[in-house]
Amino acid sequence: MVARHGGSEAGYPVETQACRDGPTPHVPDIEGTRMTSGQWTVEKAPRLDGLVAVVTGASGGLGYETALGLASRGASVVLAARNAGKAENALRRIRAAVERADVRFLPLDLADLAAVRRFADELRSSGGPVDILVNNAGVMAYPTRRLTRDGFEEQFGTNYLGHFALTAHLLPALLGSAGGARVVSLASLAHVQGRIDIDDLQGERRYDGWTAYRQSKLAMLIFARELQRRAELNGWPLRSVAVHPGWAMTDIITNGPGQGRGGPGTAVMNVAFRLFGQSATAGALPILYAASAPDAEPGGYYGPTGRGERTGPVGSSRVMPQAKDADMARALWDASERLTGLRFQTAEEAA
Repeated sequence: MVARHGGSEAGYPVETQACRDGPTPHVPDIEGTRMTSGQWTVEKAPRLDGLVAVVTGASGGLGYETALGLASRGASVVLAARNAGKAENALRRIRAAVERADVRFLPLDLADLAAVRRFADELRSSGGPVDILVNNAGVMAYPTRRLTRDGFEEQFGTNYLGHFALTAHLLPALLGSAGGARVVSLASLAHVQGRIDIDDLQGERRYDGWTAYRQSKLAMLIFARELQRRAELNGWPLRSVAVHPGWAMTDIITNGPGQGRGGPGTAVMNVAFRLFGQSATAGALPILYAASAPDAEPGGYYGPTGRGERTGPVGSSRVMPQAKDADMARALWDASERLTGLRFQTAEEAA
């Protein structure tokens, strides 16, 4: 059992512009990196037999490696993804790698709130709990502004609002976990330069692909911390943890800023990630640590602890001041409820 206390990323220099520093109550304020005791590997994770885990974006990259790692520890893993063909291939690979792996696929399009609801309804139809939710799926730095089915800027809508909605829909199932559930949310080194433009969340006034990506990943870190604060305030048996994978080599670069076309910018990024980054397998270790390790702190933030947090052993990561702004956390939460039409309610409250 899990003890219950509680896609490739670009790194950026720290900005010197002053930000409001309003830490969320009861959430650790980690100012620098700190390595975990020893070099953590998935083999050090406790057995997860009997637990149900949901991993978004599990058809490839970090999501696939996370699903594989959870399955190897005995969890029953739901691969949530848009592309059925890629997901079926991922299922075959996991079953070939893990004897008696308990894995299945359910379609999920985070860029469509109705599809998110359908996914949650189907998952909850079994009546069982969800013990681990990994909010991993994402898109990165589209060069031109694109919209989700609901009219949201696609990075904000997919990377953040879709996961906000998914977590809200699954809250009753998460609170049904006998040992207390975990929600793991993927942030990024990009949050270092991220800012939340609460008056223009959709980039309608001015759009820049990287600015939108940084905002969406900062939003995920703020969400993870605010979810922990609200869990403690309401007495929910839930541990919310944020992570980032450092510079992990996946196809998100080609599918984001490169749009499958290649080009010099994409080529430079790919070379930099190969020289100074790490594999998707290594990038998934902070996710697996947050999802399973007894020492993963509620409201914590984990990633690689090497130079620039690009690679290295798993440990605590730096949280920038803008991610600790309590007023912004509340404003973002309120805006997210308004945009999605959802509130975080227990089964009793929703009845």
